Amino acid sequence: MRMILLGPPGAGKGTQAARLAERAGAPHIATGDIFRANVAQGTRLGRRAKRYMHRGDLVPDEVVIAMVMDRLAEPDCADGFLLDGFPRTVAQAEALDRRLAELETPLAAALNFEVTEEELFRRLAGRSAALHRSDDTEQTIRHRLEVFAVKTRPLIDYYRHRGLLARVDAVGAIERVAARIDAALAVLGVTAIVASV
Repeated sequence: MRMILLGPPGAGKGTQAARLAERAGAPHIATGDIFRANVAQGTRLGRRAKRYMHRGDLVPDEVVIAMVMDRLAEPDCADGFLLDGFPRTVAQAEALDRRLAELETPLAAALNFEVTEEELFRRLAGRSAALHRSDDTEQTIRHRLEVFAVKTRPLIDYYRHRGLLARVDAVGAIERVAARIDAALAVLGVTAIVASV
């Protein structure tokens, strides 16, 4: 099962990805975790990424692609994965498509988590207060949502045209959103996760 999760910061991708990964027996790969690990380890890519992350900007494609492709090359990804936070641009999506085509392992679905801007801000502000995250200040939250709106939304069209997009209303209880995901995947004919419950 190879699936990506699209949606703005705070849409619940991480929460649902962890649940889906457990059910599918596939790793949940969160680019935020990859970024933070590279920054904490002081890798060359991590130092480059850090400059952008602290401003709330998207990390340049070449840095993100290099980090993610390194992670996808690990053995636990051989049978599938759930990508959370990648791709964020069409260039990244195309790089992922090329890599998966080389491996003859196509993407099964792209789940788009849909949440109102007001709800996103409420969630992110709450997370910032609870976790004391330096990348979730009020100014940075607003900037991240603006960057998402401009740079990432073209992915929705990209995956819609490929017939892989499943839209999910991501507002509500975790279990209710999970049920909506199952229904959206079933519409796409992706039943491996649904059947494994």
